[in-house]
Amino acid sequence: MANEEDDPVVQEIDVYLAKSLAEKLYLFQYPVRPASMTYDDIPHLSAKIKPKQQKVELEMAIDTLNPNYCRSKGEQIALNVDGACADETSTYSSKLMDKQTFCSSQTTSNTSRYAAALYRQGELHLTPLHGILQLRPSFSYLDKADAKHREREAANEAGDSSQDEAEDDVKQITVRFSRPESEQARQRRVQSYEFLQKKHAEEPWVHLHYYGLRDSRSEHERQYLLCPGSSGVENTELVKSPSEYLMMLMPPSQEEEKDKPVAPSNVLSMAQLRTLPLADQIKILMKNVKVMPFANLMSLLGPSIDSVAVLRGIQKVAMLVQGNWVVKSDILYPKDSSSPHSGVPAEVLCRGRDFVMWKFTQSRWVVRKEVATVTKLCAEDVKDFLEHMAVVRINKGWEFILPYDGEFIKKHPDVVQRQHMLWTGIQAKLEKVYNLVKETMPKKPDAQSGPAGLVSGDQRIQVAKTKAQQNHALLERELQRRKEQLRVPAVPPGVRIKEEPVSEEDEEQEAEEEPMDTSPSGLHSKLANGLPLGRAAGTDSFNGHPPQGCASTLVARELKAFVEATFQRQFVLTLSELKRLFNLHLASLPPGHTLFSGISDRMLQDTVLAAGCKQILVPFPPQTAASPDEQKVFALWESGDMSDQHRQVLLEIFSKNYRVRRNMIQSRLTQECGEDLSKQEVDKVLKDCCVSYGGMWYLKGTVQS
Repeated sequence: MANEEDDPVVQEIDVYLAKSLAEKLYLFQYPVRPASMTYDDIPHLSAKIKPKQQKVELEMAIDTLNPNYCRSKGEQIALNVDGACADETSTYSSKLMDKQTFCSSQTTSNTSRYAAALYRQGELHLTPLHGILQLRPSFSYLDKADAKHREREAANEAGDSSQDEAEDDVKQITVRFSRPESEQARQRRVQSYEFLQKKHAEEPWVHLHYYGLRDSRSEHERQYLLCPGSSGVENTELVKSPSEYLMMLMPPSQEEEKDKPVAPSNVLSMAQLRTLPLADQIKILMKNVKVMPFANLMSLLGPSIDSVAVLRGIQKVAMLVQGNWVVKSDILYPKDSSSPHSGVPAEVLCRGRDFVMWKFTQSRWVVRKEVATVTKLCAEDVKDFLEHMAVVRINKGWEFILPYDGEFIKKHPDVVQRQHMLWTGIQAKLEKVYNLVKETMPKKPDAQSGPAGLVSGDQRIQVAKTKAQQNHALLERELQRRKEQLRVPAVPPGVRIKEEPVSEEDEEQEAEEEPMDTSPSGLHSKLANGLPLGRAAGTDSFNGHPPQGCASTLVARELKAFVEATFQRQFVLTLSELKRLFNLHLASLPPGHTLFSGISDRMLQDTVLAAGCKQILVPFPPQTAASPDEQKVFALWESGDMSDQHRQVLLEIFSKNYRVRRNMIQSRLTQECGEDLSKQEVDKVLKDCCVSYGGMWYLKGTVQS
């Protein structure tokens, strides 16, 4: 109220909007001139305009009688432009620079905020401006002077040339025909700067007539600046609220509305991060950091976050390496991406990076040349893999970037065991893809059982012996308790429990098939980087042989259900592939599941045979590189569908041949099953059981590329 009293309303003025010249009114801004002089005092010689480009050129006379005008300079400029001879085409017919050209340029593309106002008899009349043009002196006459100078020099050179030549030299003319222009080429040509300049130059000039300030025509046009409805007729356009009127009069300028600066796409503040769901927080952190201990991850997420939920989330986006979490390869390299260095697809990059991660589960050190040799990737891609999780040491190789986290290994044995199962499946896949031989596999975990560089090998052996002695009594009591519980087991029909070996030969075989101890007490004594020592050393039977009586009713039922479901999908599997699928199945189970009690290779094979499958004795060639587990082939003999008979004939063929041609299979099936066998039925049987390679057909898992 105090401000209103200090600034009282002096006068109220009616405002009218005139639209008669709204689409025709331009504002011309001339160069600086003396305040006492108006442009109406200067004679306008000519004016022309290009309406589409809103480009105007004006010619104004120069006062050559003014004492400030340099006459000698004006004569020199006219001589340079027109030469000594003056004609109709001359720029300066008076042989004196007596006029000046002004050329316009747009000051702003948005003129909706500007209007011309005319105040008359207590009323303010506004007319919107269609354009604002700034007029600046044009120096095109200098270009003409340069052109004249070049013409004179060319004429002088032509005059000095020899006049004795009877005729000009004969020149060969080559005729070329332009090819039809494609649509893309036409679009590029239309959008080019040269084309736009040419198009602007082709627009014709429209000559205008200039009327002075006191001319009757000017006075007539000036009347259009007044609103015709101001005589008492209601103007409906201005019957609006004050805020709407101001918005119409001065709309917000789009030029001044600038977007707020945004952070880079890979930068996210912690405040923004904590507004996201927990799974997205973990994924973003791991994608940016790439390698992180679990304790650091918990500190970043905040003290109120449940560690169990974080453990569930981290296993979806990362893998456990030396007790630390490393982001999964498919997170860094999505499905449809490719390498920025070599252009190889994401699938190949993920496989190569998984190999590097797996190498670090076996050792603290990795050699870059070895990785490049195995993965066949370029040096830049391999370097990116290593820089994600390691640091280079001179004359040593690449060392894992974080120290071994033994505290996490001891605190979360169930997570460690599940990660071990995943790594087992990845290792089997890498061995098959990269054709790794046993000699190249690491023999020992190489300082993975504890922090590197802190204890020697003798100390590790002594610690292992001490732990073994401490756990011996506990393991004996646990084994005795299991035997007492399983003396009278209830075994479902079709499943038989194998007796433990009693001969010396069987005892040696039992020693080779060391059981996979899943109990918390035995886990720590056998873990190196969260992996059992037997697996890290390359033991063949990674499923392990269980203690006597371990096949309880629930375990046998679960194992049989897995085998039946797997063979209903696959029909033919080698023992190696079956074990890989079984380990992946174990990794998907919750901690404490009954199948973690330990399943031996022998028990797995017995369950396969009891589930209606048969072992196919494929005659592998003598020089085969297949391992013993890869040479054990099992097939579902009866599935209950119409293709059982066809499948059995096919399997009998492969029991006598390692590889077969399709025509042989076709003829044998026709002979056994009749002439009415269609091509679709043959294709279905081949798809269920076989793979094609090099024009020959092999049972699944038996082809050696």
